[in-house]
Amino acid sequence: MKYPADAQLYGILDLGYVDAGSATEVADGMLDGGVQILQLRAKGRTAGEILSVAQGLAVICRKFGVPLILNDHPELVGEAGADGVHVGQDDVSVAEARSLAGEGAIVGLSTHSLAQAEASVVLRPDYIGFGPLFATPTKPDYAAIGTGDVREVHRRVSLPVFCIGGIKRENLKAVIEAGAQRVVIVSGILTAPDIAAYVRECLTFLNSPPPP
Repeated sequence: MKYPADAQLYGILDLGYVDAGSATEVADGMLDGGVQILQLRAKGRTAGEILSVAQGLAVICRKFGVPLILNDHPELVGEAGADGVHVGQDDVSVAEARSLAGEGAIVGLSTHSLAQAEASVVLRPDYIGFGPLFATPTKPDYAAIGTGDVREVHRRVSLPVFCIGGIKRENLKAVIEAGAQRVVIVSGILTAPDIAAYVRECLTFLNSPPPP
């Protein structure tokens, strides 16, 4: 499955928030609500555990026509039935990730500053994550960078930019007003009482006309 160029809302199913046994049910709610890219983040899990969850998610993602991305582990993409991989600044290179994940795989890259975002262009990922905008327990080792560079990163970087880090429905409007066009939401979605409804509300914000 190719990278969806019109994707605005990227959801991460993080096994730090969701029990592995509930992953498919949670994913179904995320995709039913309208998440356009789904990533499985399974820090500290074995390859066998990741494959077990990912293979179940791949079936649901195919049903909805949404790409499944693995966080790290490009070597597992093919066996998992996933569509790509997301790597960080300290992981394997974008080129190596693409080679390991297989021909046609989607490769995303995390960036944590305007300089890293600009430098990413020559590495040719399919998209970049930019953040964390706000402090978040999912990225405790990274300081929040705020929203001051959001508009500038879109001006300088020709790749699709997904703002990430502490973004929730409650602050999404402010993030969009700061210039964000695409966002990643993690805990807000995963802890919502009605996941599909929460996702739909977020998409409503993303599809609203920008402020004058």
